[in-house]
Amino acid sequence: MRTHLGVVLSLSGCLAAACLVGCASNPFRTATPPPPLSLEPPPGVAAPAHTLPPSASLAMPPSYADVDGRQLEAALVRSREESQLMQDEIAALRDQLSATSSQLAQSRTVGMPPAFTTGGGAPGAAASTPTTTMQSAVAQLGLTDLEPRFDGAVVRIDIPADRLFDGDTANLLPGGVALLTQVSGELERVFPGHFVGIEGHLDTAPLPTGTWASAHQLTAARAAAVFDFLTTRTPMREGQLFLVAHGANHPLVSNATAAGRARNRRVELVVYPERTTSDDE
Repeated sequence: MRTHLGVVLSLSGCLAAACLVGCASNPFRTATPPPPLSLEPPPGVAAPAHTLPPSASLAMPPSYADVDGRQLEAALVRSREESQLMQDEIAALRDQLSATSSQLAQSRTVGMPPAFTTGGGAPGAAASTPTTTMQSAVAQLGLTDLEPRFDGAVVRIDIPADRLFDGDTANLLPGGVALLTQVSGELERVFPGHFVGIEGHLDTAPLPTGTWASAHQLTAARAAAVFDFLTTRTPMREGQLFLVAHGANHPLVSNATAAGRARNRRVELVVYPERTTSDDE
């Protein structure tokens, strides 16, 4: 009996010790559940792409099947209105271009005697000199450093503005006075009594602030200065001269270079085939 009691006490002690120590081999120990698996990446590591929420920028475009028919019709009407508006603007631009072209064509004849615009025969103009005679007479002009050229039915003499005027003014230089005196003498010798147009031209460089309102104003003033000199200091008469201010509208060459701009600043003396009547001579 004592032996059995001792065995029982010994077994109880062993069980108690096993419970206190927590031996892994203890058959009576309850298994601890594993910690939950986290999908959050550790700091500094990007999350896998398949775990990210779908981006709004990658969303599929809306289907037109889901759009109300009235919305589509309204969008179509707006598109037609915008197209019509663009066509109207294009038509308006074409009209403006046509009007500008007409004004430019008219500006070429402003100030010309009636004989030039009516085809001849008008009072104040005698018979025209034949074209062949005009062309052959160009070679007879003895002009220093100037190159007269035959242009259609007229003779053009380009005089650089830098040789005539003081800077950006309409004041004639002493050298310009001498040059105009020489040119007028040759015109009276080779083309006596012919109509001569005084055309002022300019380049596209900005004008000095506060001096001239526009390029046309400056070229008009320069043409007037040449007109006043020719009619008061030379045998040429007012009845055979007329003035045209072109501004920067008719360059000879490109204005992209300094040399080109200097060449475009000029006064052209244009000799026409028509002559004044004998009453004016």
